[in-house]
Amino acid sequence: MERKLADKVALVTGAGRGLGRAYALRLAQLGAHVVVNDLSFDVHQEFAEELTADSVAQEIENLGVRSLAISADVTDRAKVDEMMGQIEDEFGRLDVLVCNAGGALFGRDNPWAASASEEAYRKTLDLNLMGTIFCCQAAGEIMKRQHSGKIVTVGSQAGMKSGVKGGSGPYSVAKAGVIHFTRLLAGELGPYNITVNCMAPAWILSSRAIAQGRAEEATRRELESQIALGRIGMPEDCARVLEFLTTDLSDYVTGQIISVCGGYILF
Repeated sequence: MERKLADKVALVTGAGRGLGRAYALRLAQLGAHVVVNDLSFDVHQEFAEELTADSVAQEIENLGVRSLAISADVTDRAKVDEMMGQIEDEFGRLDVLVCNAGGALFGRDNPWAASASEEAYRKTLDLNLMGTIFCCQAAGEIMKRQHSGKIVTVGSQAGMKSGVKGGSGPYSVAKAGVIHFTRLLAGELGPYNITVNCMAPAWILSSRAIAQGRAEEATRRELESQIALGRIGMPEDCARVLEFLTTDLSDYVTGQIISVCGGYILF
């Protein structure tokens, strides 16, 4: 693989497992030094995800680049600012930010927009939207001083469309917010030579999704019947799109929402 990000510095939030880990490893394969952020670095064990080393940071270093693991809650602005300061102290710059931390973790027993609890809305918005905002604002200050940078937010098909029966209320609202925040930020940071784009995955077989039953035959058949390419996506499918959005291939692309869905969303 061509090392298009050689000597660049990247931060991936929520990188302890799943899609975040796939993003971090892809950036390392491209030559970037990668900062791995998560609340816990044992989180892969919760979903029986096997690593090739003792930690994601060690996996990255085994690819011949530097890595730094920072445990920080992205919903806490002070912790985010502290993390960005630590990155600047360690590497002197930040070239790529991937805002991956998120998920539909709260209120799964009542996902309805009309009746989901206040707690579910607040926690889901904090994790998915406010965490993204805090990281983008803090990283943006570093990138503006450099007059360069690439920011990739992570939306979801849930933030782009709604089924006629509703559902997934707090998560969908949060991801829709991420999508529009991406567009606004792209306009503001463009004069500083910073691109801001959003990936919106649909049905991906991450370790958490597998643990929650997405790979079970009946569920898989139902989902695949709605996907033009006829298969559920893998983390590597998303990582390939991330490669495009973080290298020179996308230098003239900003403010865009790229649905990584195999044709689940066709508009």
